[in-house]
Amino acid sequence: MKKYKNINEFYPYYLTEHEGKHTKLFHFIGTALSIYFLVRLFVTLEPINLLFALLSGYGFAWVSHFFIEKNKPATFTYPFFSLVSDYIMFWEILRGKHKIF
Repeated sequence: MKKYKNINEFYPYYLTEHEGKHTKLFHFIGTALSIYFLVRLFVTLEPINLLFALLSGYGFAWVSHFFIEKNKPATFTYPFFSLVSDYIMFWEILRGKHKIF
């Protein structure tokens, strides 16, 4: 596997691992839920929300990789780049750059 030095190099690879619209949909849902729970964490200061943010974000993403895309999540090799890429793709979906329906 190629060694990526920055997010600009990594993101095109990330997108190749998320080609299916259902994979993107699962990531979108998981990322939206993670944002919700992170906001709740900062509003309520209840640490359980961090656990919910992690479970929803990674849970939806990993299910989509194992059962839909049938590949290994990039998180296992590039955890930081993968996390940042999830949020980039989320905003690109909101702006209509990627189709999920």
